[in-house]
Amino acid sequence: MQTEAQTDKSVHHELLKGVLASPAVRKRIADLGYKLSDIAHALGIERVAHGDLDRYLLEQQQGSAYDPKASARPGDTKNGSNETGQKAEAGIPLRGLRRQIAQKMQRSAHEIPHVSYVESLDVTDLEALRTQLNQKWAKKRGHLTLLPFLVRAISLAIKEHPRLNATFDSSTQLLTECSDVNMGIATQTNEGLMVPVLHQAQCLSAWEIAAAIRTLSESAKEGSLSRERATGSTITLSSLGSLGGIASTPIINHPEVAVIGVNKIVEQPVVREGQVVIRKMMNLSSSFDHRIIDGYDAAAFIQSVRRLIETPALMFIN
Repeated sequence: MQTEAQTDKSVHHELLKGVLASPAVRKRIADLGYKLSDIAHALGIERVAHGDLDRYLLEQQQGSAYDPKASARPGDTKNGSNETGQKAEAGIPLRGLRRQIAQKMQRSAHEIPHVSYVESLDVTDLEALRTQLNQKWAKKRGHLTLLPFLVRAISLAIKEHPRLNATFDSSTQLLTECSDVNMGIATQTNEGLMVPVLHQAQCLSAWEIAAAIRTLSESAKEGSLSRERATGSTITLSSLGSLGGIASTPIINHPEVAVIGVNKIVEQPVVREGQVVIRKMMNLSSSFDHRIIDGYDAAAFIQSVRRLIETPALMFIN
């Protein structure tokens, strides 16, 4: 791993070679141990952006069946033993989708200054409504989980807070507020985490959202997700269902500026009008790009989502 001084020296050296790139791109290349001039030459370009670096890394991955840098471990020796004389286990190189996920998560965590906000929501009334709707309409319209209501609540809250539904290009310092809510739905598959996209979520009913999520999830798990359905998200919803825990710190899906994390529902004693009652409670653990979203704006957005979830009738009169 390069020291800060070595990184600065490497970046300064590359400035002399005439290849154009933003300081963020230069530092990322130096941190990865590559040379800007080599990447520009390999791609046949004179200006390297983050997307170009991603393409170069992907080509390197596809062109090499085995990358010794990916599998080497500190302390490994040629005879398979480490410095203590113990037998060293073989490293497992990351390949394919898993490696792409790792690279994207590394970029998001490295480039985006995350600020997290956790809020507790009372979903008792929403769960009662969901049960009633499923009892009456499940056979004809399909079963409703909690996710369609969250998608609808987020889509409606974005009307009041449009900056949350945006993408940010750090190389050009350009923020793009999006008119359509293209909701990324984080989905776990056998090949790793994928984020299929529910386009124009703001135009869909709860049942249409539910049907679309089922289709997207099945396609992702089968490996048949089209490029259109795998790209173009403007904000992401991440849920682990019953494994959701009490709180989490989700990583933003670059180049978006917000991710909404859903934790599991638990019954808890709550004070309401001076009385202790048992209510169904759920936390939203969300992360925001602090370059774009201030803490106040993040909290205001989540409070808007909370009002809609705790008074579900509001989601059907907008």
